[in-house]
Amino acid sequence: MIDPDSAGFAARRLAARARLDAMDDAGASDPYRRAWFEKVYETAGDDPAQIPWADLKAHPLLAAWLAQAEAPSRDARALDIGCGLGDNAAAIAATSWHVTGFDLSPRAIRWASSRFPALDFVAADLFAPPADWSGAFDLVHECYTLQALPDAPRAQAMRQIARFVRPGGTLLVIARARDGMGPAAGPPWALTREEIMHLTAEGLRAETVEQLPDTTDGKPHWRAAFRRG
Repeated sequence: MIDPDSAGFAARRLAARARLDAMDDAGASDPYRRAWFEKVYETAGDDPAQIPWADLKAHPLLAAWLAQAEAPSRDARALDIGCGLGDNAAAIAATSWHVTGFDLSPRAIRWASSRFPALDFVAADLFAPPADWSGAFDLVHECYTLQALPDAPRAQAMRQIARFVRPGGTLLVIARARDGMGPAAGPPWALTREEIMHLTAEGLRAETVEQLPDTTDGKPHWRAAFRRG
């Protein structure tokens, strides 16, 4: 069994980050960074340490939010954006949501499905999603996708993510935070409060916008919940 808290896992991850950073042109050739994300999974083999965002457990800020959230209704649907190896989707499903997790990479989807065979994982592009996802979800969870995109595609991504939320539904966003002094260095591009609040231009109302420490890396993060209607 792979131990994500072991020294060996940490060493392999550190080496993977250096290798992947060397391949990353920060969106210069493609602002959507599709080829780079595909390459991450294609070159990982069967080692999750090679996936920089795969901690083999739910993000702690998501887990804490789920622990205090109201139980969903019987038919409530959730969408996990950029699901990776599936741990966040599994945590949402464990609290009685009917979850669909999706990722750009078919390799990521096969990997997630092998780890959590009872869950629904789909290979899909955020910028060209299935038409029937529009306004279809009571909970939409987005963790780290927005911060992985430069400004122009990030604005487009926000519009698309907001469209997934049905009236009365909730969007939960988790991203690294910065104070807004000077241009962001990235990737990842940590977000300011003003940038997170751009989601309110998409018909959503901010309910909570919290800046919290992430126990995984100690860096400040946003955890923001928005509601439609």
